[in-house]
Parts: sequence; structure tokens; C-alpha cells
Amino acid sequence: MMTDTTETWPESLPVAQVRIARPTDRLAAVVQFYVEGLGLRELYRFQNHAGYDGVMLGLPGAGYHLEFTTHVDGSPGDAPSAENLLVLYFSGESQRDDVAQRLGDFGVEPVLAENPYWAEHGGLTFPDPDGWRVVLMPRPVF
Repeated sequence: MMTDTTETWPESLPVAQVRIARPTDRLAAVVQFYVEGLGLRELYRFQNHAGYDGVMLGLPGAGYHLEFTTHVDGSPGDAPSAENLLVLYFSGESQRDDVAQRLGDFGVEPVLAENPYWAEHGGLTFPDPDGWRVVLMPRPVF
């Protein structure tokens, strides 16, 4: 089903901001991957909040961002499967290729996606330091 991306959030769910959060035992390496490798910006950082340190990454002014946290007692561990994905859609192959090149320059090589859909539609998949995967798609789905 195709959705009009110009639609606003439904009245029944008037969301103003979205955050995707996950723990890591490699906070510095994960932040470096997403900032220096992928190109996101650090929006906010906190330390020792009930034993947690964390960093929020994203695009300034955007209503969505990623949060990575670490706890003094450790985290649940690495990605549970190769299907844990963050998918980023670009407006064309050249934009996707620019980011893929930066990740390559950063020392991260693409891996084969577990689901063949991504490669069949031009996606390039890269693992972060915890094994979570980022898929770079050349164009939006809808």
C-alpha cells in the first residue's frame, strides 16, 4: 500500500518527536560510526543519569533521532540478529554512494543483507560496531 508522505500524523496519535533508543557497551565506537562514518550529528549528550551515559544523534531540527546509551552494569549485548536494521532512503544513487564511500573511507565494508529484498532494490548494508545494520537505499519506497 502506498502512502502519501505529505500526510500529517493522524489526530489519534499527535506525535511531536520520535526517538529510537538502544543500549551498547561500545558507546564511543558506536557514536563514531554514526557521526564520522554515517554523517549524523550529535544533538545531545548526558552522563551519569541513574547510571546511564548516552548520546542522541540525528539531524538538527528534525523530529526524529537515535539515542545510544551505556549503563555502568553493562548492556544486554550485541544485535540479536542480522535483521535488526536502520534503513535510510536517499533521493538517488549518487547520494547513497557518497555515504557508502564515506563509510568505506571510515573502514566499514558492506555486508550481504540477510533479506535479499534490500540488495535487489539497490540497498547497501553496513554493520555498526555492535552488529546492528544500516541499509542505504538509493530511493524512497513511497
